[in-house]
Amino acid sequence: QVQLVESGGGSVEAGGSLRLSCAASGVTFSTAGVYCMGWFRQTPGKGREGVAIIDIIGRTRHADSVQGRFKISLDNAKNIMYLQMNSLKPDDTAMYYCAADPTQLCPQLLDRPTAANYWGQGTQVTVSS
Repeated sequence: QVQLVESGGGSVEAGGSLRLSCAASGVTFSTAGVYCMGWFRQTPGKGREGVAIIDIIGRTRHADSVQGRFKISLDNAKNIMYLQMNSLKPDDTAMYYCAADPTQLCPQLLDRPTAANYWGQGTQVTVSS
């Protein structure tokens, strides 16, 4: 069982930056059979959407809405996944969740925002105008 713990959320003004972190508790991503990891977000009344995904060897895909502003990365040595968020907009306000899955069809996971096997508890990001 993979337990994911997010941190780094908070409140910022538009144009600001935040970095989210996601750590796996008790296991490493590689030994747990996790191949694909990602960030997803959800706001009240809207469905969950994919933000960015990364596979175990570092290949990434970002949603069009965050391309050029957000960057997903993975530190295998520390077993932590990050989401660097720059130029934040009020529309980025959401609960952000990290997820992990054994699938090797990693790019497609971005388009299947509820499919991942393992989920963190979420961290709130609020961007004020």
